[in-house]
Amino acid sequence: MKQDRKDTLYIVAGALLLLAAALLLHLAPAQEQPLLRVLPFLCLGVGAGLLGQGAGQLLQRKALQGNPELARQQRIEAEDERNIQLAQRAKAKAFDLMIFVFGALLLVFALMQVDLTAILLLVGAYLLVQGYAVYCRVRLEKEM
Repeated sequence: MKQDRKDTLYIVAGALLLLAAALLLHLAPAQEQPLLRVLPFLCLGVGAGLLGQGAGQLLQRKALQGNPELARQQRIEAEDERNIQLAQRAKAKAFDLMIFVFGALLLVFALMQVDLTAILLLVGAYLLVQGYAVYCRVRLEKEM
């Protein structure tokens, strides 16, 4: 029941954020302040994500309660070492591609003379990801 409460909280929070986004868009459609222009869309994105996550988890749990064999099969597949290794390798390949895509995007934005703030935010995100990769590598090397 504890998980049901969490999912219900996600659904309610998502619905409230969607309502707030609709109200913000209706009340102040053309504000001059950048924060008030972005806030409704931020509420819309986060609200839709929370609503979808909560509803999806709640519906999945309800469906699996009626079919214990399917729940057992899904649990086995989620804990299967082969599936875990496949997911890890897919993430590694995607990360390798992301390094080059981020670098190319940063270069293109710099050549297009995009606002310095946007470029610095992307550089910060890029360096954060690379720093985390180095941290994980060092940590894994110490474990092995």
